[in-house]
Amino acid sequence: MKKPHMAAAAAVVFASTLAFAAGDTHTGKMEACMKAALAKHPGTVLSMEAEVENGKAVYEFDIKGKDGKEWEVECDAATAKIIEEEMEVSAATDPAFKAKISMEEAMKIALAKFPGEVVESEFGIESDGTAVYEFDIRAADGTEVEVEVDANTGKIVESEKEAFQVGMD
Repeated sequence: MKKPHMAAAAAVVFASTLAFAAGDTHTGKMEACMKAALAKHPGTVLSMEAEVENGKAVYEFDIKGKDGKEWEVECDAATAKIIEEEMEVSAATDPAFKAKISMEEAMKIALAKFPGEVVESEFGIESDGTAVYEFDIRAADGTEVEVEVDANTGKIVESEKEAFQVGMD
């Protein structure tokens, strides 16, 4: 294991121990998930989030690929199977990001369903080519939810409750 991966794994194990003590449901295969994510997109893990999506524990890895691209890879915590891959782009002006609605419109849609403060936003391209806006929204009670809005239809395509995060996005 290379040093950046070892540091990320050590940090994740430490955070996982704290999360388990707090009653978190992520008792699954984090290391196997990280290995599977890096097999799909070799590079450096920038961050890892433990999330709950549709009642299932999921690990999400942000990876700076050797190909120079940034990837968001989700893995089922129970089975260590990759369930979603998304290429992150730097702006809506990226030629691969084709949108019919603005980021502001998408943000209003996300906040209407999940009230709070947007603490981070990203632009992504799903594996099927769909452009999405992604918002991390912190609710008044301090919980955080990640919401993806289809950049063409304005529909919320995914929402995940964040249990904990290790690393910087």
